[in-house]
Order: sequence, then structure tokens, then C-alpha cells
Amino acid sequence: MRILSTPGWEDYELLDSGDGKRFERFGKYRLVRPDPQIIWKPRLSISEWQKADAEFDAGKKEWVVRTHIPDKWLLKYKDISFYAKLSPFKHTGIFPEQTLQWEWISSVMVFSSLKRQNQQRNNNSSSNSDTNLRVLNLFGYTGIASLVSAVGGASVTHVDASRPTIGWARENQDASGLNSKPIRWILDDAVKFVQREVKRGVKYDGIIMDPPVYGHGPTGEKWDFNESFPTLLSLCRSILSENPSFILINAYAISSSALMLENVLADYVGDLKGTVEVGELALEEKSAKRLLSTGIFARWSK
Repeated sequence: MRILSTPGWEDYELLDSGDGKRFERFGKYRLVRPDPQIIWKPRLSISEWQKADAEFDAGKKEWVVRTHIPDKWLLKYKDISFYAKLSPFKHTGIFPEQTLQWEWISSVMVFSSLKRQNQQRNNNSSSNSDTNLRVLNLFGYTGIASLVSAVGGASVTHVDASRPTIGWARENQDASGLNSKPIRWILDDAVKFVQREVKRGVKYDGIIMDPPVYGHGPTGEKWDFNESFPTLLSLCRSILSENPSFILINAYAISSSALMLENVLADYVGDLKGTVEVGELALEEKSAKRLLSTGIFARWSK
């Protein structure tokens, strides 16, 4: 297993952590958010923590804003721009550790596109057949992975069960200047959508998914990770193209290790030639360089 850690980037830092909380900087705003796994001591002083612009009160389940923070503010990572917001559920619309997966998606797509172009030349093909990948992003949230895929030249289908979240993703597309890119924004239950794609015979070269522990579709469909995930992965296997490029799975707040993802992935894509990697994603503190585990992942690429 691998631990993929990032110290952040220009618009994000994990400043410190301790006593059940994270102290982070998103752009120019410093936020404190609860994180129950953090049972160690903070390294920065109380006075430094008190400089936070806002803190999420886990008991009242609301943000306590100490300075003026706009309803949304723009962050940037390389060619992608996206909005951070103080959501009612302590989140900001951004999972900073995912920069490591964005880089991986970009590199896999570059390699796959070059490989397809070479195959066309070797086959003496004079047609203008599409060498771009078709990517499906399930539980796509605020759409940053979809935008990364689109920048890489993919035709993207983004699926999420929350109408406000899809609206947020569209805002991010506009902020990134990517409105001309081929992205379909679909409000739907992930399992039901893939079931229909199976019936329609639609195929994808790459699949990204960030399934929650529990959730509901737009018309009340129930999602329970342990019950629903194997079913979804089986369906996803049916919509992979004849020459797929990658599968990326991220999971948060589940009481399982990355070995679980590896074992389930082997059940459904074990017949495919390629490389499987599993492990944890982590953020590196600025204060003491400690690593904060944020989730587990599994990824397959050809």
C-alpha cells in the first residue's frame, strides 16, 4: 500500500491540527474544522488558532464567522479555477488531497491519448477518428475531477444526486473558462444511471467515483457503501470500453482499509491487464510536517 501525501499548494495549506480539529488556509481565509480522528496535540499556539476567519461548531452544526468572508471565493490549481464556500456540513467544496489524483488523471490521459494516436498511425488510419477518452465521473460533487479530465481532452459525463452541487460544479466550469468543453452534467442516482447506460450500450474509457458511506439519490434512492458498492462496480465493469484506460475510486469515512478496495476491485477488473495501486491519501501539516490521513483509494490503469 502507498501513502500519497501533499503539503498543499499556493491556495491551500494544512496549517496545523490537534484536539479534534484542522486549521487550514483556503486562499486568504483561515478555517478551523472538526476532525474526530485528530487525537494528538496541536503544535501552533492558541493565539495562532484564534486568528482563524471562521470555525465550524460541531455541536451547533454551523459556522462561526469572525471576519468578513464572502459567500464564495475563487481558488486556483494550475489551469483549473473553483469556488470555495462555507457549506452547512463543514465542507468547502474542495478536498485538497485530491490534487494527487488530479495529477494522476492528467498523466494517465496524456499517456492513453498518445498511445491511441500511435495505434492509428501504425494501422495507417487516415480517418479522423476520435482519440479522446470518454470519462464517467460518479458522485462527481463540485466537478473538479471532471474539469481536470476535460482539460486533458476527455468527453466527460458528470453524475451527482444533488442539484445544488451540480450548480456549484457548473460555476466552477464557468470560472475555469471551460464552457466549450464537452461535459454533460447529470442529476441522477449513480446506480440507476449506470444501469441505464448498460442497457443503452454506452461505453467509457475511464471511470472516477467518490462514493459516500451513506446517501440518497434525487428521488430517495438509498446508498449504503457496503451493500451498494459491489453492485455499482459490477455495473461499471459492463460499461468499460474494449480498451479502457483507468478506474479511480476514492472513499472517505468508512471503517475499512484500502485492502477492501483492492479486493473488490480484483473481483471485477481482475481480468484486465494493468496496474492496481491502493493506499491512503494524506495532507502534510505546515507546522510539524505530520501526516493527516483523509481517505483511502484504489486505482487501476493500463
